[in-house]
Amino acid sequence: MENAQTVWQTAAILIARIIFATVFLMAVSFKLMDMGATASYIAAAGFPFPLFLAWCAAILEMLLVIAFLTGAVFTPAAMIAAVYVIFLGFTFHGPSHCANNQAEFGFFVDHFTFVAGLFFAAVHGPGSVLALGAGWQGKA
Repeated sequence: MENAQTVWQTAAILIARIIFATVFLMAVSFKLMDMGATASYIAAAGFPFPLFLAWCAAILEMLLVIAFLTGAVFTPAAMIAAVYVIFLGFTFHGPSHCANNQAEFGFFVDHFTFVAGLFFAAVHGPGSVLALGAGWQGKA
């Protein structure tokens, strides 16, 4: 038998899900407002097909928003988001960007705090309130 969530636990989980969704919604919004700038940023990092990759990133981020808001396939979404955020951190703010630049180092480190939250969420699941039961959830 599982323990029932307290009101505070339920509120904290829902707030965390909203924060995760908001961060990815902001990211996809910036991409959609200027997909060319996003593609240029990706090209500057040395990736081929930057416009295609920019659209792939926007689609992934929108799917993550939906997963975090609905709780559907929450655990896999949180794990995918964690891997994606680690990739972004190393690619766009990693050690080669941090040399003699404290701001870049700060951006790099911030990715890991976000990843820690995503891993914690993946382990504990979407909670028992306002979570669709589609797919593997981990703990409810």
